[in-house]
Amino acid sequence: QVQVVESGGGLVQAGGSLRLSCTASGLTFDDHAMGWFRQAPGKERERVSCISWSGGSTYYADSVKGRFTISRDNAKNTLYLQMNSLKPEDTAMYYCAAVVSVLKYICSVSTKDNYWGQGTQVTVSS
Repeated sequence: QVQVVESGGGLVQAGGSLRLSCTASGLTFDDHAMGWFRQAPGKERERVSCISWSGGSTYYADSVKGRFTISRDNAKNTLYLQMNSLKPEDTAMYYCAAVVSVLKYICSVSTKDNYWGQGTQVTVSS
């Protein structure tokens, strides 16, 4: 079955950086668009950034544009999220997801559209 596993979260001071990683197994990695999503306590899950299966197309939420960079290494079945200039409002559980449909570029928070990881906590202190 498909497994999605995130790593790299932690506690960082405002202005600092973190790099999240995500591996996906049980699927042909380079046939699937991928994405990062986050959910803060008491808030709904939101899109952070998504990338097409080839890496040629990307999406960023307005709140992270210019600070976060999504990338993928298809040879390593790994997705990354480089997060710079972190702010306290970036504090959340960060989830990696693989789009269920092959060769379909969407960036959806819907449970049914994605295979989801368990999440990695990012906490930014002020």
